[in-house]
Amino acid sequence: MRLKLDIDPDIVVMMAEEVAVGERAVTAAMREAGTGLKSAWRLQITGAGLGTRLANSIRLASFPKSGESLNAAALVWSKAPVIVGAHNAGPLIRSKNGFWLVIPTPAAGKSTRGGRITPGEWERRTGLRLRFVYRRRGPSLLVAEGRLNSKGRAVASRLKTGRGATTVPIFLLVPQVKLRKRLDLTRDAERAVDGVPGLIAAKWVEVRIR
Repeated sequence: MRLKLDIDPDIVVMMAEEVAVGERAVTAAMREAGTGLKSAWRLQITGAGLGTRLANSIRLASFPKSGESLNAAALVWSKAPVIVGAHNAGPLIRSKNGFWLVIPTPAAGKSTRGGRITPGEWERRTGLRLRFVYRRRGPSLLVAEGRLNSKGRAVASRLKTGRGATTVPIFLLVPQVKLRKRLDLTRDAERAVDGVPGLIAAKWVEVRIR
């Protein structure tokens, strides 16, 4: 006697189809979670007043780059990790050489190369000499003898005699600065991770009913 067992529908085919559904669901869920986290981080950065340029440093990469996988993943990172990390952690910043941190006042103006102007660049640009003023209470100063123009920037006096010149604080000197914590990126990351299982379940149903 010969017995033959036929299973309809084919279990192997059903399992393959279910795996394919899972791959599409997991991949879609991870891409959505990554996109949501990228948007949340960018919104935090702009909301903290740090500007759209820094916000746009937040990037997203999804894996696999094409196709679907049960091991799909999303990576969200910043192209300016030092700046973003500092605002996220609120660290204590000290001078590299152990002396002073130099902070320009509005009278110093801006650097022609972008970023903060340095004392050396300021002296070369204005032709004025900076003078150190130590203060026991409050930050010490680098000052110059000059005048303020209509934009509030320190410039040389028009008179050769120096009449009309005043002492203008150009830079503040402090031993250290505690950067205020302005971001909480971990909060958004944890929310994104916690939401992944629900996203996968929703995508699984969505894919099956298509």
